[in-house]
Amino acid sequence: MNRILSAVFATALSILTPIAALAAPLVAKVDISSQTMTVIYNGEIAYQWPVSTARKGKYTPRGQWSAKWLSKNHKSSLYDNAPMPYSIFFNGNYAIHGTNQISRLGRPASAGCVRLHPEHAAVLFNLTQQVGKQNMRVVIQN
Repeated sequence: MNRILSAVFATALSILTPIAALAAPLVAKVDISSQTMTVIYNGEIAYQWPVSTARKGKYTPRGQWSAKWLSKNHKSSLYDNAPMPYSIFFNGNYAIHGTNQISRLGRPASAGCVRLHPEHAAVLFNLTQQVGKQNMRVVIQN
């Protein structure tokens, strides 16, 4: 009986955790398989944009996080000062940010970050500033 209850609890937790994340005022939900981001603002789908996540040999983490810090005009300290406009850091060195490689959006191309068109990155960055980092969730799944 204990094992059954544990299994039921684990299943419920795996289902409810993503639902709880989606209850945040702002959610950037990234689907690795379709290379898209769906932005949910106050419970409504506000935007759906193409993204680029990790290319072969690199990795974009899966899971959910709140925004940790923002940097409007960030330059990569890991990749030759590559421009990362409107960066929203969510997990260590991983961020959602704009890219100048717009033609590569919609397919894997990054070193692990989630790349967006710079105009879309600016919209998400501004929304994150409005709701506050603690009220923004990043959800990345396959």
